[in-house]
Amino acid sequence: MNTESHSQTAAFIWSVADLLRGDFKQSQYGRIILPFTLLRRLECVLEPTKEAVLAAARDNRDKPDAVREQLLLRAAGQEFFNASELTLATLSDTLTADDLMSYVQSFSADAREIFEHFHFEDFVQQLAASNLLYQVIQRFASVNLSPQRISNFGMGSIFEELIRKFAESSNETAGEHFTPRDVVHLTTSLVLTGQEAKLKPHGIVTIYDAAAGTGGFLSESDEYVDQISDRVTTALLGQELNPESYAICKADMLIKGKAVDNIKLGNTLSDDQLAGERFDFMLANPPFGVEWKKVQKQVTDEHKLRGFDGRFGPGLPRVSDGSLLFLMHLVAKMRDRRDGGSRIGIILNGSPLFTGGAGSGESEIRRYLLQNDMVEAIVALPTDMFYNTGIATYVWILSNAKPAERRGKVQLIDASQRYSKMRKSLGSKRQYVSDEDQAAIVRLYGGFEANDESKVFPVETFGYRRITVERPLRLNFQASAERLSRLAQEKALQKLDDNERDAIVRTCQRLDADHCYRNRATFTADLKAVLKAEALKPAAPVLKAILNALAERDPDADICTDRKGNPEPDSGRRDYENVPLGESVFDYFEREVKPHVPDAWIDESKRDAQDGEVGIVGFEIPFNRHFYVFTPPRPLEEIDADLKACTDRIKKMIEGLSA
Repeated sequence: MNTESHSQTAAFIWSVADLLRGDFKQSQYGRIILPFTLLRRLECVLEPTKEAVLAAARDNRDKPDAVREQLLLRAAGQEFFNASELTLATLSDTLTADDLMSYVQSFSADAREIFEHFHFEDFVQQLAASNLLYQVIQRFASVNLSPQRISNFGMGSIFEELIRKFAESSNETAGEHFTPRDVVHLTTSLVLTGQEAKLKPHGIVTIYDAAAGTGGFLSESDEYVDQISDRVTTALLGQELNPESYAICKADMLIKGKAVDNIKLGNTLSDDQLAGERFDFMLANPPFGVEWKKVQKQVTDEHKLRGFDGRFGPGLPRVSDGSLLFLMHLVAKMRDRRDGGSRIGIILNGSPLFTGGAGSGESEIRRYLLQNDMVEAIVALPTDMFYNTGIATYVWILSNAKPAERRGKVQLIDASQRYSKMRKSLGSKRQYVSDEDQAAIVRLYGGFEANDESKVFPVETFGYRRITVERPLRLNFQASAERLSRLAQEKALQKLDDNERDAIVRTCQRLDADHCYRNRATFTADLKAVLKAEALKPAAPVLKAILNALAERDPDADICTDRKGNPEPDSGRRDYENVPLGESVFDYFEREVKPHVPDAWIDESKRDAQDGEVGIVGFEIPFNRHFYVFTPPRPLEEIDADLKACTDRIKKMIEGLSA
């Protein structure tokens, strides 16, 4: 069945919404249509063995439930069964709701749970109350969703189309539910290409998705492994937060004959239900730019209390974007390199590449990944690839068992121009990556060569040391009326009683208002002298406040020094320089800074927490900078000619109007 037929089937199923209009809100359409679609698919899958299951049910009705369940599963030849004699086509038109729920309750436990997460019974009762239930059932009973007509992949495409329509009608974010199939296929290909050593005949590989959605990555990777390997068994595992997406994913696994007890419901970041597990391959498309405030306590506690024994040892990103938390979660589930290691493919927006300066949580996470040589490649995708956003996105490929030629290196691939325009936009998705372009991108990755679309860099390229450059503090002092008026704004003076504050102001007025001091020590001595003459002994904070009020920066003033005679830094003129990692910060300073600001110096107290060296280490991946191509401006003669031609046209128009 081709893609167009899948769309036609999805459109026919969605046409059930015409029956619901008026009795249900648009936001409820999907919650009715999706579970009925799943129900019909499950029914079609079980149809060839239905009689065998019914016979087994009759023969084993007196057996214990656990034994009976195993016997019925064997008779069904699937990971689920239904022991009811009813079908959607044979449900009563008078006791429809009761018959339908009896039919659903006759499924095996895992299949029943799917309908519970859709609150199926509630909607059945609402449909019955609106006299719509039998019509809806008849409509679905007429749809042929058998595996002989529609493959599992095709069924996934139909679900994708229905979920998108559901998200649009309910004003939800479609991208929270699933990833477009072209992006899924490309990411899966990048992660699994060249992994023949792991895909040996009769072997077992584990594939995990931490934000499983409706199971697109798991389904695609399962199909990919099946195509390129010989009798390799895939164990598919995942966790999903949204109950309806979880239900669809679980249904998909059931239909494929996969163990559904490895598909978990819950928040991956705060409640990892596969804790301690390690996987061969991991694929994920976590939500872009979603804050993690709801789970902040659990995540922060794990970071502080468990450190590198937990998932978030290197650091935490800002609360406004949890993408890097998902990445660290996956990294924590990598197999030991001695056991073959693991590979990760994760889709992220641009923020994780560069957000956060040296010492920030984001930078420390990048540092950990790069210095431990886990980042293998980053691929820039075209824009307008996702249903809910048109922003730039990137596929990160990570491995803790890189081949020898890739060790210590990172490959950047610019595939932003590898796209085709869609005939009809789907939400924000206006472009897709064709099979030909996907193959070309995978070849770029496999080739591991430098060209216009692919660059290879040593890991150190992305590191730097941020040094703090100080300039000396130079101040002049004057007891002018304008500066004396600032005394009232100083907090230290505001805390004094009125008499003491007034006495200090009157005393400062005795200083020469026209004399501008350019040496702090000289001014301080004169100030203390007039205060002593009035028997005033202000505390150090008050004296500091007086100096602050009467001071102004002056490049011609003497340098202010501390008690040891060392120059004091001017915080207002403080600057930072990023020195490439591996280069001496002092050589860099002498070459790049000193010639321009001879009085500057490096604050050597600012040292990196890990290596103790001067300057705080930071890592960023300025992707676009490495692919920037300078376009020279047009020649002036050409611009002048265009302007003259434009001016001549305007003159002719004016002449025509005045004629």
